[in-house]
Amino acid sequence: MMGRKVMLSSVFAALLMGSSLSDAQSFHARGRALDGDTLAVDIRLLGIDAFETRQMCERRNGCWSCGKAAQDLAARALRDAEAVITLTPSSTYGRPVATVTVRGADLGETLLRAGLAIPQSQYLRRDPARRARYEAAYAEAQGRKAGAFAGTWLPPARWRKGERLACERRQ
Repeated sequence: MMGRKVMLSSVFAALLMGSSLSDAQSFHARGRALDGDTLAVDIRLLGIDAFETRQMCERRNGCWSCGKAAQDLAARALRDAEAVITLTPSSTYGRPVATVTVRGADLGETLLRAGLAIPQSQYLRRDPARRARYEAAYAEAQGRKAGAFAGTWLPPARWRKGERLACERRQ
């Protein structure tokens, strides 16, 4: 619990970095209380769509939890580290959208490189350098057959609409 508290405190410190409390920007977000003085806020990562937590992908030996793997990778990256969160002016699904950098690495790019997300280039028109990095990371992951790209997978948007792989329907 202490590691999570420190990490979340670091997240909020990063949100305020470079500004005083009097000129800090406010934003609307869904959140939940971890305890009386520690909050968790839902933020979407800019330019990627990661596999959903309950989403399955298929390999030769059957279904595997590619969505849980994406969640676990993000959690490991954030564990006991300070995250630099840069909010964008947009929001999706009622959540603020941001880029997140942990230990100098772009979290969205990390998920793409691991084969646990797909790029959403249409949201990166204003950031052509990030768009190019994300597309290159995705192509590299596909070439290495990393993560979900080692087998059959559905884009997360189709999975959210109810489409399932054959191995999921058999379970």
